[in-house]
Amino acid sequence: MESNSEPSIKSYRDLVVWQKAMDLVVESYQLAKKLPHDELYGLVSQIRRAAVSVPANIAEGHGRRRLGDYLHHLSIASGSLTELETHLLIAVRLKYLQADEIKRVWEMATEVGKMLTGLSEKLNLLKT
Repeated sequence: MESNSEPSIKSYRDLVVWQKAMDLVVESYQLAKKLPHDELYGLVSQIRRAAVSVPANIAEGHGRRRLGDYLHHLSIASGSLTELETHLLIAVRLKYLQADEIKRVWEMATEVGKMLTGLSEKLNLLKT
């Protein structure tokens, strides 16, 4: 009986970090809808693209055969996450959104960021 073992990861869809990143995409899209229409090809597009990039890179990295490629894609996902945070802060500074409106997405992004760091650290241990 394997009571202390971690659940088997058969697909990127089994990764909790990917699942939470997908939730972040949905919340980010909802938030982007609140931006002015004239930002459709500016901040709206950038927020959506950065948000989508997070789970997409987690999935792509998981599908790679080499550990180094996986870590590289997790790094890209992390970069997209900080890009998303930056776009949200810009939207607040431009007074398109209030700080309390981005709070939920910010907290979700923080959680996903911590999970990406943890996963990367675990995978880096496999390299040695």
